[in-house]
Amino acid sequence: MAARAQSSPFGPVAVALMLVVGLLGFAATLVLGAFAPDLRSGRNGGAHALSDAATGFSGIVRLLDATGRSPQVLRSDAQFGQAELVVITPERGATPIDKVTAAREYKRLLIVLPKWATVADEDRRGWVRVTDTLPVWEPQGVMAPATRLTIRRRQGGGRMLTTAPGLPSDIRFRAPRRLQVITAHQTREWKREDGSTQVIDKLVPLVTDGRGGVVLGRFEDRPTYVLADPDLIANHGVADLGQARASVAMLDHIAGDRADRIAFDVTLNGLGRGRSVLKLFFEPPVLAMTLAIAAALLLAGWQALTRFGAPAVPERAVAFGKRALIDNTAALVRKAKRESRLGARYADAIRARARELFGVPPALGADEADAYLDRLSNRERFSELAGAVGRAEDRHELLRGARRLHGWMGDRIR
Repeated sequence: MAARAQSSPFGPVAVALMLVVGLLGFAATLVLGAFAPDLRSGRNGGAHALSDAATGFSGIVRLLDATGRSPQVLRSDAQFGQAELVVITPERGATPIDKVTAAREYKRLLIVLPKWATVADEDRRGWVRVTDTLPVWEPQGVMAPATRLTIRRRQGGGRMLTTAPGLPSDIRFRAPRRLQVITAHQTREWKREDGSTQVIDKLVPLVTDGRGGVVLGRFEDRPTYVLADPDLIANHGVADLGQARASVAMLDHIAGDRADRIAFDVTLNGLGRGRSVLKLFFEPPVLAMTLAIAAALLLAGWQALTRFGAPAVPERAVAFGKRALIDNTAALVRKAKRESRLGARYADAIRARARELFGVPPALGADEADAYLDRLSNRERFSELAGAVGRAEDRHELLRGARRLHGWMGDRIR
């Protein structure tokens, strides 16, 4: 019972599964964190080209696509270069379109002013409920402070709007029930060197309500158009066949002879695909380095969990037995640099061994015994070899003499 209580509640397989799931979850979190802005569908009920809500503009995008115009939905700055006409649909007056228009060079630009205040439909995802119109300062603030517009709401009653001469006959809109128009705009003025005044940003009316209110206008000195009432091209507006035809004709006219290059910008609606350092690690060519680092980490983890080869037996700091005593003594002698003084004792040890092996009579003294051993070899004399070892002055001379003496001993035994 005690052994069970002390054992781990998790087995090796469970721990391995937990590690794998944790690593995969961490990697998935990094990838989703990097690409989360790109994965937004845009079906959030907003007033933009990806929205299917009544106030959205996905309907006109699909209509243009169905009629062979192949419109684009722009989600990054790199896509703007190919567009002939860019439609932007800011949802609030605080949307910083001045910074955007100053940073990008548009060939032609259509600004659709906001109109409706909405709340999300709790029963249907992506749908909205219209609560009321936005305060007039919201559409008035879209182009401020560079251009200040005066916005009014009037009863449209479904009557036909007035089209300026020279526009295609297909641009025939019916006014929505509550029509939003531009009644005035504040132009920018600057004085020339000669003292005269030049007026820029004059708004030329193209579609009006017949009472001085501009529904669609174009600035005289730049290729920028303003659509005051978004209902003309919004989803609930193009549901009517006549309004849909007029919307397509209006966009074709603004785009000119490049109606196949109409684009809708959703970056101002928070749906852009921005660049980040984290995202850079998951895109070519840096992706190759990321995969290499991941593989190296996996191999390092596998090496940490798995033993390669036989386990190494650790050596004792202090060994057992006579060998340890001999090794320690030799280390002390070597550290003290006294090896040469051991030559005479080594010669005595070899002499005693030789007397025992070769049957030297015990009665003989040391000199007589050396003479007896000298007669055993015709090449080297034992007494000379033993004397050389005893007279050694350094470890190298001692080593050479000991080898010769050991060799003499070995030759006699064989």
